[in-house]
Amino acid sequence: MKIVDPNNPIPKYLQISTWLRESIQVGRYKTDERIPSEIELSQMCQVNRNTLRQAIGELTTEGLLRKVKGLGTFVSSPGPIALRHKLNRISSFSRELHQAGIREKTRLLEKGYKKPPGQVARSLALGADSRVITIRRLRTGDDIPLIYEETYLPEDLFEGILDMDLTGSIYEIFTNTFNVELARCEQTIRAVNMKKNVASLFDLEESAAALYMESVTYNDRNMPVEVLRCYFRGDKYTFEVELGRYHLTQ
Repeated sequence: MKIVDPNNPIPKYLQISTWLRESIQVGRYKTDERIPSEIELSQMCQVNRNTLRQAIGELTTEGLLRKVKGLGTFVSSPGPIALRHKLNRISSFSRELHQAGIREKTRLLEKGYKKPPGQVARSLALGADSRVITIRRLRTGDDIPLIYEETYLPEDLFEGILDMDLTGSIYEIFTNTFNVELARCEQTIRAVNMKKNVASLFDLEESAAALYMESVTYNDRNMPVEVLRCYFRGDKYTFEVELGRYHLTQ
């Protein structure tokens, strides 16, 4: 893993401090644990020790690290959870947290059949009198509420799903049980302030900041199979997307 990119205009010590901060936040280095020595870190980052000390000093000032004479540098506080949701692929929340070393748990709030909101019916190409399978869930990481989800599914495509365990990855159920191949997804994202009923699920005050995402997922035959509406806690999540090369249009 390359920690420092010499071609990046951001100073090397800031690249290192950012990497260390994220390592602490995701639990790679835990509270009261000693981090690698300056020699080890300078070798890992391929920088001199002065640059490394500058990065350590940055985090010591923030209170994330503390130096103990003769023993080394220790983690003082894990800091807040900071998660990145990648937008370059259809992803599973469970897998994202597992990769970050965070304990994931899902609370099922509601499941059943309902008449869909108009926009949901249109997105799933359903008639006005159709019903959809509705699933409401709260996703947590290390017992901190992170995402509130509303899932809408065509009734005829996922018959029996409500009898299954819905506290894990629904996408794995789509793939393994119903043989539905998730081929592509259209997403719309905007910043919002939570209404009281949503904010209360996160144990936050009304109007707390959130990232709201609405997505429509299609199978390999280009049929819509899911509408998903999510609120991502604004102080815990960053959305990340990788862009391709810029081309000058004529």
